[in-house]
Amino acid sequence: MAQSQIEWTDATWNPVAGCTVVSGGCTHCYAMDMARRLEAMGVTKYEGLTRKSGKRTVWNGIVREDRSALAIPRRWRKPRKIFVNSMSDLFHEAVSEAFIAEVWQVMRDTPHHHYQILTKRPDRMADVLHKASDDILPNVWLGTSVEDADVVPRITALRKVAAAVRFISFEPLIGPVGQVDLSGIDWAIVGGESGRSARPIKEEWIDEIHDQCETYGTAFFFKQWGTWGEDNRRRSKKANGRHYRGQTWNAMPTLEAAP
Repeated sequence: MAQSQIEWTDATWNPVAGCTVVSGGCTHCYAMDMARRLEAMGVTKYEGLTRKSGKRTVWNGIVREDRSALAIPRRWRKPRKIFVNSMSDLFHEAVSEAFIAEVWQVMRDTPHHHYQILTKRPDRMADVLHKASDDILPNVWLGTSVEDADVVPRITALRKVAAAVRFISFEPLIGPVGQVDLSGIDWAIVGGESGRSARPIKEEWIDEIHDQCETYGTAFFFKQWGTWGEDNRRRSKKANGRHYRGQTWNAMPTLEAAP
């Protein structure tokens, strides 16, 4: 819950901690190692959320609601784009609908911020928000992660959700997604995986998404090559940079002015 180095947001806010691996994109999730480090630093919120699996740190399925974190965005006077739950998933099955409603109330009470909620569980998001169908907040963006063709049906689930902005994070892109229906999708983020065990990204996979964004009028944001560059050589994330087709792609949805 601090200033973020993620290229498409300004700050992160984590009213929930802990998660569960659900698909291939979760395999090298940075949040698992981060939770382990925070626990080692004595941050109580992250105690006991991970376990060792061979040499890897993985979520153990414990999820913690943190009501003390609900006050944080209210203290931020300067408008920010806020990534909600970079260390978890607000629509994890273990997060109660009552707590989700409390998070929604915070976002309702702070219209000067724009909140970006990304889930790998868009079906549950659709179910929970269907019960509050009159509660579309103009400052809340709702998105899902699609890392390869296996999870493309998440896009259909996302389209069922009434939202001011719908977006997809194609990150880490670990395989082609094929032809996808981006109707009703306002924004697409594309990025490769980083870290020591990162899987390669291929330029043709990015091309496929970029061209479909052009067709559907979806804003295209290229976040990073990650550990693998466009020449298929392994380097650091910083060395590989963010250039794609000779330029930087930073398109975002149009921000509504705060009332």
